[in-house]
Amino acid sequence: MTSIKQNPSFAVSVFREPGQHLPDLRNLGVCLRILLAANLMALIAALLLTSEPRQIPQKMLELSVILQPVLLLSLLIFYLFYPFLRKLPYYAGAATTVAITLAATWAVQQSGIYLFGADATAPLLRLWLIAAIMSLLVLAYFNLRERALSPAINEARMQALQARIRPHFLFNCINAVLSIVRSDPRRAETALEDMADLFRVLMADNRELVPLAQELALCRQYLALEKLRLEERLQIDWQIEQVPPDALMPPLVLQPLLENAVYHGVEPMPEGGTVNIHIEVKNKEIHIRLSNPYLPQKNQHHNGNKMALNNIRERLMLHFDAEASLGSHCGNGLYQVEIVIPYHRGATR
Repeated sequence: MTSIKQNPSFAVSVFREPGQHLPDLRNLGVCLRILLAANLMALIAALLLTSEPRQIPQKMLELSVILQPVLLLSLLIFYLFYPFLRKLPYYAGAATTVAITLAATWAVQQSGIYLFGADATAPLLRLWLIAAIMSLLVLAYFNLRERALSPAINEARMQALQARIRPHFLFNCINAVLSIVRSDPRRAETALEDMADLFRVLMADNRELVPLAQELALCRQYLALEKLRLEERLQIDWQIEQVPPDALMPPLVLQPLLENAVYHGVEPMPEGGTVNIHIEVKNKEIHIRLSNPYLPQKNQHHNGNKMALNNIRERLMLHFDAEASLGSHCGNGLYQVEIVIPYHRGATR
């Protein structure tokens, strides 16, 4: 008997502890958070250094003369060198970002001396101390933020939700395979291979970005298993002709949504229905739209939808910050989920 195949294309990335890598310094949301955090610290400093409220704007202006050029220059350098920084171990990367900030502070201070004279800026050691403290506080903020989005107990919940194949799904698949093992043994063997691949991915640590082609292959395997069970009641409409296979996305985003579409949408209807998967690239963004028939009065499991959506929303925020979005709505007998993520290219195979 032929053994179940091992599919190397679904190998997952090396486990990485939360909080042990730098934020995406090319991400718009991350850059805005850095600007807001630095200016908030400057405002606190202005409040502490003034005795009267009317002096606060003047003090903020004095601090901004150095702060804003240093911030903008540092962000520009971070953007240019981020491919190098992301490859470094966390503490080496953090030390390098602090060193870049100190170098930017020196460059701005020297420019101020050249343009306005030696008395126009504060002493370099004082500026370096302030820049180092602010850099470390911002790094600590992003470290704590990532840990808050994926702490140990939350991570266990995420993994459980990502791999939330219901027990009766397994039993139904086995029964469906048993029903065709004599009449169509090749199809039964293929179904068992799909089950093995599916559960192998679901039980692994899935915390790194993966190629969209890999995610779609997993979805096809899952839907093939469901179609084996639901037969003609389940129809799939793929609209993915223009999708680049090297686009990267968080793993196990589409599969739970398709599971919800089948479980909450198609399965409760005696006549079944069609699940639509539409993916396209617009303005360097991946737009994903999934829709399925939905009758609220027949659906008693809407909380399952919300749990999956909340889980996916958390992971999109963790990977892409403000550059990703997720929305859902019901109307005209359809339930629709729309996801927008930035188009990041991965290595082609």
